[in-house]
Amino acid sequence: MKLNLKSAALVLALAPGFAMAATTTWKIDSTHSSSNFTVKHLVVSEVNGQFGKTEGTITLDDKDPSKSSIEATIDATSIDTREPKRDAHLKSPDFFDVAKYPTITFKSTKVAKAGKDKFKVTGDLTMHGVTKPVVLDVTAPAQTVKDPWNNVKRGAKAVTTLSRHAFDLKWDNKMQDGSAVVGDEVTVTLNLELTQQQPEAADAAKATDTTKGTAKPATPAPATPAK
Repeated sequence: MKLNLKSAALVLALAPGFAMAATTTWKIDSTHSSSNFTVKHLVVSEVNGQFGKTEGTITLDDKDPSKSSIEATIDATSIDTREPKRDAHLKSPDFFDVAKYPTITFKSTKVAKAGKDKFKVTGDLTMHGVTKPVVLDVTAPAQTVKDPWNNVKRGAKAVTTLSRHAFDLKWDNKMQDGSAVVGDEVTVTLNLELTQQQPEAADAAKATDTTKGTAKPATPAPATPAK
């Protein structure tokens, strides 16, 4: 009986820890992540590009995905289509107007499981000064690994299709037959590598997101070799 009572007491003592472990916080590893897009060009072909800098925080509840949340920021000035003249045009007021709107943000409002390792993430996308609801089709395997520097990692991929005109990206030159030089429908694919945060770092990350960078910085971690 005494043994059973001790066992019960131990379970009760550890229960809060197990509950907390169900929710974890992850930072987007900007160095190993990308936000890619594809749009029709001259009707007959496609142009691919990416934004080189994507940051954000993801809170995951593996037991109850509806309690998960995502906040991400894309640096619009980091757009890259491998053609400097085109990139300059995309940064201009004809398109993203990055001098006025340097970032693109996403904040989730709903997360729903859609199958094994599949999720539907609804949220508000703000781009070019316009906010619209979008739905991301997310694939996020539960598998985690440890890198050589002892960081816990996992991956995720998110895909959505949106109308650039809906975000007032309305540059619309026409071809001789009246077709658009640049299509309206844009496919966006985010390939994300995530790094798990320790509780102290996770709290600091959330505070930074809430105050838009005004949180007190955490003590820098020791430098690690470039990867």
